[in-house]
Amino acid sequence: MFRRREPVPFAFLAEADQFRSNVTPPPRERPSAGQMAGRWLIGLTVVTGLIGALIIGMPALSLDKSSADQTSATTRQSEASDGR
Repeated sequence: MFRRREPVPFAFLAEADQFRSNVTPPPRERPSAGQMAGRWLIGLTVVTGLIGALIIGMPALSLDKSSADQTSATTRQSEASDGR
C-alpha cells in the first residue's frame, strides 16, 4: 500500500482503505404473499398497457393502399394546378 504524503490527524482515517468488516449484514426480509401479488399485478398492468397501446396504434401505423392512391392523386392535381 502507498503512504499518504500529508499527515492525517486521526489514525482510523489513514487506515480506512485497509479496513475490512467481519460483521455480516442481517438477512433480507422475504416479501409477503400480498407484496408478491402486488408486484405481479403492477407488472401485468404495465405489460398489458403496452400491448394494448400497440394494438390500438397499429391501424394508425399501417399504410392503406387506397389512402396512398388518394394522396398521390391529390398531389398530382395540386402540381397540375400550380402550372396554370
